[in-house]
Amino acid sequence: MIKPYMAVGLSPTIWGVRKRNEIKKNLDHIRELIAAASWLSSLDLPIKLVVIPEGGLQGFTDEIFDMDHTKYAKEIAIDIPGEETDILGEIASEHNIYLVATAKAKEEEFPDRFFNNAFIIDPRGKVILRHRKNSPLFPVEHSICPHDVWDEWVKIHGKNLQAFFPVVDTKIGRLGCCLANEGSYPEYIRGLAMNGAEVVCRPAYPEPLVGNEAWEIQNRARALDNNIYMVAPNLGTYYLTTESETPIDTFGGGSMIVDFKGRIVSRHSYGAGSSYCAGVIDIEALRDFRSRSPLMNWMKDLRTELCQLIYGKPIYPKNLWLDRTPMKHDEYRQEVIEKQIQKMYDEDIWTPPSWKTGSEIDKAEK
Repeated sequence: MIKPYMAVGLSPTIWGVRKRNEIKKNLDHIRELIAAASWLSSLDLPIKLVVIPEGGLQGFTDEIFDMDHTKYAKEIAIDIPGEETDILGEIASEHNIYLVATAKAKEEEFPDRFFNNAFIIDPRGKVILRHRKNSPLFPVEHSICPHDVWDEWVKIHGKNLQAFFPVVDTKIGRLGCCLANEGSYPEYIRGLAMNGAEVVCRPAYPEPLVGNEAWEIQNRARALDNNIYMVAPNLGTYYLTTESETPIDTFGGGSMIVDFKGRIVSRHSYGAGSSYCAGVIDIEALRDFRSRSPLMNWMKDLRTELCQLIYGKPIYPKNLWLDRTPMKHDEYRQEVIEKQIQKMYDEDIWTPPSWKTGSEIDKAEK
């Protein structure tokens, strides 16, 4: 039996790094924040799970400065396992917790490339799960995803749920991770759930997606759809670099923990400064509900043959970065985003707006 326990989602202040050795400033702060959050939150129930948001180690230097992919891989991306995960492992062991963190990291099989990773460290300090982001923040993020190198990824890791939606069985339940924009796609959380996930850690999402409620709607819907807990902390204030004097609340707060019926267990609305939210995870209640509900344990009723019809035709191109590094922002917008939108019109999936059809008619008349 798994007794109820506390999960903590951190909202740390972050300094954007331009060299790998600057990551230690963020790690030192995270260590302090975990100590404070663990001391106070454990007054309710023992803490067993702590989640650090995306960008917590390195910030978002890649996106903000439109960095060259290879330069970032060489100068900022980490190794997993490596020096930084060893420090996080010490923290996990000190507090006897499972610790979830994220980082842009190198891959041995893909030289001079980096992937955006979420990873789980157990109370012994060992990395027990590594998840690579399946959908970056497309207009700006240069990270490579498994789908971008599909042919090679399948050769190395196989073509199965664990290769793309990994889950790990632990003493506090079956844990999985998704990263920010992945939660915008119901299918990616469903992939984790179909692989057995009971607690999904989704760290961070930027404005305006918090202020316009997309973040909350997505987290609650994914939890309800799949009967899972969602632990979804957002970042605190953000310093552009380690030398910046004034921070910016880029993410807007909204840290939350959602239960398996889509109800918010804990919320921290304030975004500035460093903070956290903490709430109870009851795995036995989740398992009991899944086993006895005649209706709301929805996944048992999936008609998968119908779903295969929906996704039978490719949309986003695979292997984009198999033979080259990711594009800079302007080139990506022109060569990928604009062409993908046009593809939706060409295949009669979307109907273009009147201003677009009108402009095309004007061009034809001229």
